[in-house]
Amino acid sequence: MRCVIARFPFDLTKSGVLESMKGIKPEQVVGESVIIGRRTYPVKQVGQVITRQDRRDFSAGEVLRAMTQLGFTCRGLPRAAVPTHVLSPLQQASAMLGIPVTV
Repeated sequence: MRCVIARFPFDLTKSGVLESMKGIKPEQVVGESVIIGRRTYPVKQVGQVITRQDRRDFSAGEVLRAMTQLGFTCRGLPRAAVPTHVLSPLQQASAMLGIPVTV
């Protein structure tokens, strides 16, 4: 598959990426990640290995898009949990004082 990463064209294949990442120890995953084989790699590490470019030259989105198109499982940033029940300011103040408020 032909893709552009950091303004440079690359012909990537799933087997080629697997071969490139063979023997590479995964760094600690903090943000976006790609599962290659049985290992989870940070997306920037994968991009650096397959393109041989500095990590500052490309975005995580470019590599995620390419890896997804090749069929790898990619994970984005974890989403913040949405509160299920939001208290009104009166309810919040009452709860802090220990006084139950019924509305």
